[in-house]
Amino acid sequence: MDLIRDYWWVIVIVVALVLAFILMRPKQRVTLTDSAPVRPHMQHSKPREGRGIAGEAAAAASDVTGDIFRAPVHRALEGKVPSDDLCLLKGVGPKFADALHAAGFYNFEQIAGLSANEVERLDAQFGAFRGRIARDRIVEQADYLARNDIDGFEQRFGKLTS
Repeated sequence: MDLIRDYWWVIVIVVALVLAFILMRPKQRVTLTDSAPVRPHMQHSKPREGRGIAGEAAAAASDVTGDIFRAPVHRALEGKVPSDDLCLLKGVGPKFADALHAAGFYNFEQIAGLSANEVERLDAQFGAFRGRIARDRIVEQADYLARNDIDGFEQRFGKLTS
């Protein structure tokens, strides 16, 4: 007890210095750019209709609500489905684009939203094109084109050919 009473001022200074260090130290600030590589734990996944029970319930609720309020909840599906030119993706030719269309993929946004597990499942259906999605980084390319980031695409993958 005598030690604390004699050196209380040293204890106060040490505590003040520790608090000052904690409060005044430089904080790490991280900003990501479009050119930064997207790692698996950083991928954003967009919620889509038909994802599990909750997704099905949400889709059904929006359909019923749309009917009640007579509001359009889905794009009109009459005629041909509007689609992007999937051949703009490096490594995707007309035959591979036809295979993607047959699997239900018509837009860059659909492809950009694929998870790693979905890519594996989809890969099994492609036969001669197996492994192309991962090898040619099709999902990453589609993400740039879905965002209409042509400059970012060209910096990452080369000149966009049309």
